[in-house]
Amino acid sequence: MSTSDGDDREVFVLSRPHGTVRARGRRRAFTDTAAARAALSTGDVRAITGAIPFDPADNAALVEPKVLDVDAAPLTPVPPTPREAVSMTAHPDPRTHRDRVVAAIKQIADGVVDKVVLARAVDIVIGQPVEVTDLLAALAGGNVDHNAFAVDVGAVIGDDSWLLGSSPEVLLRKTGQVVTCRPYAGSARRSADLTADRAAAEALASSSKDLAEHRFVVDYLRDRLAPVSSDLDAPSTPEVRSTGEIWHLATPIRATLRDPSVTALDLAALLSPTPAVCGTPSDVAAQLIRDVEDPRGLYGGAVGWCDDAGDGEWMVTIRCLQLAADRHSLRTWAGGGIVAQSDPQDELDETTAKLATVLNALGIAHA
Repeated sequence: MSTSDGDDREVFVLSRPHGTVRARGRRRAFTDTAAARAALSTGDVRAITGAIPFDPADNAALVEPKVLDVDAAPLTPVPPTPREAVSMTAHPDPRTHRDRVVAAIKQIADGVVDKVVLARAVDIVIGQPVEVTDLLAALAGGNVDHNAFAVDVGAVIGDDSWLLGSSPEVLLRKTGQVVTCRPYAGSARRSADLTADRAAAEALASSSKDLAEHRFVVDYLRDRLAPVSSDLDAPSTPEVRSTGEIWHLATPIRATLRDPSVTALDLAALLSPTPAVCGTPSDVAAQLIRDVEDPRGLYGGAVGWCDDAGDGEWMVTIRCLQLAADRHSLRTWAGGGIVAQSDPQDELDETTAKLATVLNALGIAHA
């Protein structure tokens, strides 16, 4: 479905170390990713920005903006504004999440699935209204790369809600025929103690559990990219990279497309959701997630942009929140990859650590 009209307000921002992309105004809006891809391929639209959902059957939040601007600098960060959480409600509660992990480990042992990513959501009500611009800048300040994004979801569904986050994971970046990806999978909580923090990074680099979890994602991306690429490079050993709260295993992947007409949005639809947010085999893992979780909507999908040349960049939609029109209510999510060696309490603790990205930016980290 698509709609027309819209004013000239800002509808999209993506801050990255190499610059910031901003979109203003709305010519058309799309809830169907395939329709947006088709409009790009025929030249009916000049650019697409926004978010695609975790489940391809759900609605996207994509727009053709009136103006697409690129700034060479990332967002200027600001400290979080202290806020009070009036209420915080977890879905599911911690005990139920651990039980779900136990059940998933059994399904892995039974050969039903190799990996599945289970997430939990937290609904939060804030006493003070949350301003989108302030929260976006605080999210950019929570990591050394100044990663942050904001999508005016209300530009599509008409309720003035926003999707905001600080994803560290590049699904893909396309420039000409060159495509780069940097999947994140396998993680460890960071520590304020430098010695403990370094030890956590070293343990992650040698963790058989996390290396296996990471390999599923790299193999998936290689398999998806190979048919559309003339060459493909994916190192066998991942890097250890950090966000403000988490150490991650990451692998830089580079490919050259056979067909230059393939767009960044085409690739986002091809690659999303990866095993970093879904699992493997993808169809089995996705169904297991549908069976136990509330619908994820845009969480776990991809957020980004694509211009009329087909170039663009898409991030995996994690470390994010959806802010309601009242500017007091929001939902945030965090997940973890479950494999045969997973420990239920460790998996719960991992989601708690990942939730800190949003809580810190909201100024309620100690609520």
